[in-house]
Amino acid sequence: MDANTKPETRTADLYRMVMPEHVCPYGIKSKWLLETNGFAVNDHHLTDRAQTEAFMREHEVETTPQTFIDGRRIGGHDDLRAYFGKPVEREGDTSYRPVIAIFAVAALMGLAISWAAFGTVEPIRTAEWVIASAMILLGLQKLRDVEGFSTMFLNYDLLARRWVPYAYIYPFAETGAGLLMLAGALSWLSVPVAFVIGTVGAVSVFKAVYVERRELKCACVGGGSNVPLGFVSLTENLMMIAMAVWMAIRHVI
Repeated sequence: MDANTKPETRTADLYRMVMPEHVCPYGIKSKWLLETNGFAVNDHHLTDRAQTEAFMREHEVETTPQTFIDGRRIGGHDDLRAYFGKPVEREGDTSYRPVIAIFAVAALMGLAISWAAFGTVEPIRTAEWVIASAMILLGLQKLRDVEGFSTMFLNYDLLARRWVPYAYIYPFAETGAGLLMLAGALSWLSVPVAFVIGTVGAVSVFKAVYVERRELKCACVGGGSNVPLGFVSLTENLMMIAMAVWMAIRHVI
């Protein structure tokens, strides 16, 4: 091949819904994925429902978009990701990503608050603010769907199983305690609340996971979570206990 000759660009055929009332986001993602992997895309728009349904019948598929490379059907967006060797999340797969994101943001919030308050990172206060921020963010996830959280929580929490309203109170208690600790206000209220819910939670998780060896999803980031119950939820509860004990000590001192 001549040094000045460019390698031939491969071509892919993409069929995706582009309608006045709906442009398929997975079609947009598929087009971007193909182009960033060096493909020229023959972009075929399915512009109405009848055309889309006729395409799916013809190719015996149930969804769009659909990608074809060298005349061979690759499939939808997830199939295309797999074709390029990228990770694909399947329904039911467990993931720690939501919890990692929450704790990472909480850490950054603690650092930001310390910088705003002192112009530097004050280690002890920063640690307090990180934990309080994590409690607030975790509580917020539960508040997004209290009903879904309560259902998942009842799978393992010992107190909620004996008194169902506790499953509905918990998100408000965690968020409220976190806010009070962030503000350094009403320690007489935030400390016992955090200590009680943290202790009950830690005992419940330890019993379900490490004693009974049950494989459950954690309600720590709300209903519908794919986070496995275990170390993460136990850490959340131990963190609240530690914060409550520390705040009590500091209040006495």
